[in-house]
Amino acid sequence: MPEKIFLKRLTEETLPETSVLDISGGGKVLIMSDLHMGTGTRDDLYHNGELLTRILEDYYLKHGWILVLNGDIEELQRFNLDQIRENWAGLYRVFNLFTKENRLFKIIGNHDELLILKRHMSYPFTIHNVIKIETGIVGAYVFHGHQLSKFYVTFNRIFGVLIKLFLKPFGIKNITDSRSPYKRFQIEKKAYAFSMKNNCLSIIGHTHRALFESLGRFDYIKFEIERLCRDYPASTGDDRQRIENEITALRRELSKLKRKEKRDVHSQSLYGDELPVPCLFNSGCTIGKKGLTAIEMTNEDIALVYWFTEGKSKKFVTRGGYQIESIPGKPYRRAVLNQNRLDYIFARIKLLGNQ
Repeated sequence: MPEKIFLKRLTEETLPETSVLDISGGGKVLIMSDLHMGTGTRDDLYHNGELLTRILEDYYLKHGWILVLNGDIEELQRFNLDQIRENWAGLYRVFNLFTKENRLFKIIGNHDELLILKRHMSYPFTIHNVIKIETGIVGAYVFHGHQLSKFYVTFNRIFGVLIKLFLKPFGIKNITDSRSPYKRFQIEKKAYAFSMKNNCLSIIGHTHRALFESLGRFDYIKFEIERLCRDYPASTGDDRQRIENEITALRRELSKLKRKEKRDVHSQSLYGDELPVPCLFNSGCTIGKKGLTAIEMTNEDIALVYWFTEGKSKKFVTRGGYQIESIPGKPYRRAVLNQNRLDYIFARIKLLGNQ
């Protein structure tokens, strides 16, 4: 649907009851996006499939979390659904366990849009376009994000056909917004503007770039280095050494990101010269080379988490001062990259956002 119609639907139309998830009285929500499940070794999820399956079953299902899959779960622009379900039978088994307890919500993305066509009416999970999470403090709209691109609204199905005809036979990966810093920024900017206007949170996927409180990793690291520098003069002993180690690790990560993004800092800021309003979040993706990211949300706080297999994480995580949790008897580790209380976030949205 056109961008304006989509935003109008988010703000003005009454959403179906099944698209509203109320956790104001309690509940824990895990939001993941961009699994891109396929078949065989060309599958984007191939390296993290076991990690994902185990953490969903052994951690989130076991501890009562609600699972929201925010688009591009199946890679239907390159693979057949029946083949995907056969290849990922173990992961679908876990999805079914969540479904049996009414704890699975699935949102459509541009790569799995074919699920809404009649030939996939036997699909076992209910498909949503957008889900609103009621927390009792601030409302959060969860949607994939491709709807904010006129290209995907108009040409997505044609593009999918071209991928199957020309890219898949030669093993070429998809050409998506996740590969273009400019296109990622344009999607994020529109979602940010929507949240600013309506004093709410937007939680998207699509761009594969994790965001927390409207900050990407590049911007967040700069703010974090400044915070650590302020804490350094009053620190002593081991605490002072810890701060030095964290700043060193973060500076290395900042240099890598700058080279990777080829970033023009002045033109790619969501908030220009203003203070950042913490209204935009992105769960990132599950197909990272060294792990996967996700958003965790309760009626009190929200966090960006990073899961990895022991010995295979990004260096800045293990060298920094991050809280790391283990699954007993498993090599899987959970690091909390960012976390904040919703009441504080809403206060900043109200005070810094549009009046």
